[in-house]
Amino acid sequence: MKKLIVLAALVLALAWAQDKPIVGFIYVGPVGDAGWTYAHDLGRQKLEKELGVKTIYIESVPEADAEAFIDQLVDEGASIIFTTSFGYGDGTLAAAERHPDVLFGHATGYMRAPNVMTYIAEMYQSYYINGLIAGALTESNKLGYVAAFPIPEVKRHIDAFAMGAKEVNPDATVEVRWLFNWFDPAGAKEATEALIAEGADVFAFTEDTPTVIQTAGEKGYPSFSHYASMYDFSPDTVASGQLTDWGTIYIDFVKGAMEGKYTNTNLQDLDYIWRYAEGASIAGAKPGMPINPVYEDALKAKMVNDSVLGEISVYDLVMKRIEQMTAGEFEPFTGPIVDRKGNEVYADGVVAPLGDLMGLEWAADNVVGDWDNEP
Repeated sequence: MKKLIVLAALVLALAWAQDKPIVGFIYVGPVGDAGWTYAHDLGRQKLEKELGVKTIYIESVPEADAEAFIDQLVDEGASIIFTTSFGYGDGTLAAAERHPDVLFGHATGYMRAPNVMTYIAEMYQSYYINGLIAGALTESNKLGYVAAFPIPEVKRHIDAFAMGAKEVNPDATVEVRWLFNWFDPAGAKEATEALIAEGADVFAFTEDTPTVIQTAGEKGYPSFSHYASMYDFSPDTVASGQLTDWGTIYIDFVKGAMEGKYTNTNLQDLDYIWRYAEGASIAGAKPGMPINPVYEDALKAKMVNDSVLGEISVYDLVMKRIEQMTAGEFEPFTGPIVDRKGNEVYADGVVAPLGDLMGLEWAADNVVGDWDNEP
């Protein structure tokens, strides 16, 4: 029986080597959202251009309806399918069981199968860089954060942002407001306005549109691009951001599938968690601009004392951290770390295991607001 399975996998690999696969994508929002789905679609286009494969996609798919739309992509000939939202997990697994010859990738998920891998262009390092900048720029010491869902992914990013801010400004707090939605321009505007009324003067967010940037920008408050460059929506106030390149993962996986490295029998242990070193997520207001020049003087004027680097400007600290993370020589989640309940999360010098971070539930000690499942 094992020989037959191996033979079938070899036959499938040979077929793919001869015929380029059709690659399908399921998107949770519209491709024009300027954020999450837009970034994934840029990755799709990069994949198509570099490997010459045909790609197809369906946008604005409700998470509960993923399975039916996956079937549609299979009917259209897709032999590799990427489902690009956490809530697509159950539908992806169910569809994968019914389509055992199709290879699946589930973004930000954790459940795998022989023909299902998981992947993420992980942003916590970029959020940490943004936190350094935010902590230096705030005058009120209140940073606003408009968040989507209280899941480990979002909590991890909030904590990284908060830890970066505290590193340069011990008085800075991160005030969190939850939307319980990925795509909610009206809710994002309302939450931003409420945070402004409460004194927040620098903003980050997890929501798929540039609404927070536009709303904060009307008041002249700094904010950060999210998923893709949002610089053009407020060139004078977008300080930096998280720029994801999903294409790095899509190209690597599809190329591996075409070469027979990845098959419908060996994906259960494959989990891409690509960060700064792989170029999957870097800090920047837009490509080639890690810090908006508008804020360079303020960051160069803000001096801090680092236990290793000594007295250093926040601008130089940001550039040093980028250099270190690109080389894999620095991790933001390194102890001593204490949560907001006073519990020691990591002792001095202990680097958080990546597996721990993927399931993170605790809140950093300068985070303010509701926090589901807080240990």
